[in-house]
Amino acid sequence: MKRKEDIAKPYVRQLFKGNVLNFILAFVGVLMITVCALFVSFIIQQIVDAINGVSALKFKEIIFATAGLIVFLVVSYLFELNFKPKFTVKAISQYKNHVFGEITKKNISAFLGEDSSVYISALTNDIQAIEKGYLQDIFLLVNNILLFIGAFTLMLIYSPLLTAIAVGFSFFPVIASIITGNHMAKAEEEVSNQNIKYTSTLKDSLSGFSVIKSFKVEAEMIKIFCEDVKKLSRAQSKKMRISILIELLANAAGFTAQLGVFLLGAYLALSGKGITAGTTMLFVQLMNYVITPINVIPQCVAEMRAAKSLIRKIATSLNKNVREVKTSSINEIKDGIKINNLSFGYEEDKEILHDINFDFELGKKYAIVGTSGSGKSTLLNLLMASNSKYNGEINYDTEELRNISSDNLYEIESIIQQNVFIFNATIKDNITMFQSFPEEEIERAINLSGLSTLIKEKGQDYLCGENGSGLSGGEKQRISIARSLLRKSQVLLVDEATAALDKETAFQVSSAILNLEGVTSIVVTHALDEALLKEYDSIITLKNGSIVESGSFESLLNNKGYFYSLFTVSQ
Repeated sequence: MKRKEDIAKPYVRQLFKGNVLNFILAFVGVLMITVCALFVSFIIQQIVDAINGVSALKFKEIIFATAGLIVFLVVSYLFELNFKPKFTVKAISQYKNHVFGEITKKNISAFLGEDSSVYISALTNDIQAIEKGYLQDIFLLVNNILLFIGAFTLMLIYSPLLTAIAVGFSFFPVIASIITGNHMAKAEEEVSNQNIKYTSTLKDSLSGFSVIKSFKVEAEMIKIFCEDVKKLSRAQSKKMRISILIELLANAAGFTAQLGVFLLGAYLALSGKGITAGTTMLFVQLMNYVITPINVIPQCVAEMRAAKSLIRKIATSLNKNVREVKTSSINEIKDGIKINNLSFGYEEDKEILHDINFDFELGKKYAIVGTSGSGKSTLLNLLMASNSKYNGEINYDTEELRNISSDNLYEIESIIQQNVFIFNATIKDNITMFQSFPEEEIERAINLSGLSTLIKEKGQDYLCGENGSGLSGGEKQRISIARSLLRKSQVLLVDEATAALDKETAFQVSSAILNLEGVTSIVVTHALDEALLKEYDSIITLKNGSIVESGSFESLLNNKGYFYSLFTVSQ
């Protein structure tokens, strides 16, 4: 098993991929600004000593040096202004694209069983923390390290004695940093966790709005929502308090250290100990460049650690339920699908399917029927490679399903489910799934799926609305059929696609599926409509996870077995 650090490495690399030049040039800008800051201290020292008549530079030279500093500072900020945003924006864009790309590698059924709020939070709230705590803090960290080294070096050059005194006073901010430095990462992660819960409740409330209204549970949902807001607010408040406390202790310790150095420096200058007034002012300025890094560096490290923990968290989540890369290049089947001794359960010792054996011949139509909980949808999901931990075999021709890559599998087959997702785009885009196809192929899919009337009424450029709010249930299902036809899937899996439709529309959609030529249709259905059932080549009857009967509609009725009982009760 990969370590969390190793899992996160590809995600961290996305921040710098093709972005190193921008990083280096932004770094150069930070370096130039650091040099300017240190040179300001030197200019202040020369000005103060010039007033007292002990400066090594003439006043005119100080003016030229100041003018040169201003020009250099403008150039430095232009570097940072140009390259730092370029680096940051590209890094975050690549990171988002990589995370989203990894999400798309998930198994269909496995993804539906996960909490998508984790991914929503990772691509919204956590992104801000990574941008601030990792990318921006890299430059802040470098700036403060360079300031510390430069300031300490200048202090040693000017006065080893006063430097020793400054080091003594620096213990105050060091102690303050040690006390507070390790709390920020925990606070940041808690905010992320609470944001996931908040996002989940918000998503559920909006998705289930009609259910909330129809069952009159607005007050209960408001209570749950307010509780999640309260917990998130508490986590954010705690993080803010820690940040303020760190700043407070840092400022107090820094003020004490600066004032101490200033007073002792003034005493040495007045006592004629080889320290000038300008040198004292220089030390006060440089002390700021020593104390600030002592406070800022641990905070930067803590924020960077917190940001990396967020990267590790999403990397770990995305590393689950992903099919391994398969070597099989099968992209079509010539004979059919053969299931041998298939048994499966989501939990150990709790089998849902028991010793399933069946051959699906190419081009034929199959109905899978049975009571709720008999394993119909589970069997269909296994055909879509939702889980590889089954016993037995699922062979596409002679290739076992476990060896077929997801890309090749989805070339062979597609699925139509009860809840068809429609994008807030045009009818045409929803049919083509934003891909390019020849117009004659699109027209063929429209005609065969029964969408011609809708297209005549509204046109291909009609906007469907959020999740197809501008379409009926039957129209959504027909779009789903057209998608599969356009992809020329050899196998069409249909899972209770007409369960939420009225009887007439359900019949029309089912008829459209049965009339598809050259397509192997495997349909899980609850509706035992005689006219439709007669059209299937074979009806598979499941009971408690086992096939108890299979055959044509007439033969099953004549047998007067389990199917006969189901059909009779449904009439």
